[in-house]
Amino acid sequence: MVGDNVPEQGIYPLAQALKMAEERELDLVEIAPNSDPPVCKIIDYQKFVYQQKKKAKEQKSNASKVVIKEIRFGPQTDEHDFQFKLNHAKSFLQEGSKVKAYVFFRGRSILFSEQGEKLLLRFAVELEEYGKAEQMPKLEGKRMIMMIAPLKKK
Repeated sequence: MVGDNVPEQGIYPLAQALKMAEERELDLVEIAPNSDPPVCKIIDYQKFVYQQKKKAKEQKSNASKVVIKEIRFGPQTDEHDFQFKLNHAKSFLQEGSKVKAYVFFRGRSILFSEQGEKLLLRFAVELEEYGKAEQMPKLEGKRMIMMIAPLKKK
């Protein structure tokens, strides 16, 4: 048994531990059930549950949230527009966001799917020092999609 409410930390029989908890009008809570012998604490159980929830919530809020920014191209995107969108993608990757680049084919422009694939591959090559391609260009309906994740900061 461990904790602030225990006169002397040590190994106690279950009956004695329960009696000690009852005298202090608190609960006997098993902290580490897998250890040998199991570790228990004399505390208020409601307070213990509240603190566990608080820790879980704090860990959840500290978890990184993935932000995905989209950049759209046409199969006939010219050089200036390509460079403009490339600069946007660089800034997105530097701030730690993922970039979803896609070529949207309208009407019969689906015939230029090779052109769209070349455009996306060139886009990935230009962004190599900022991020790496998670998936190669893939045609889904009228869109050819490619995901680029930022490089890990050292």
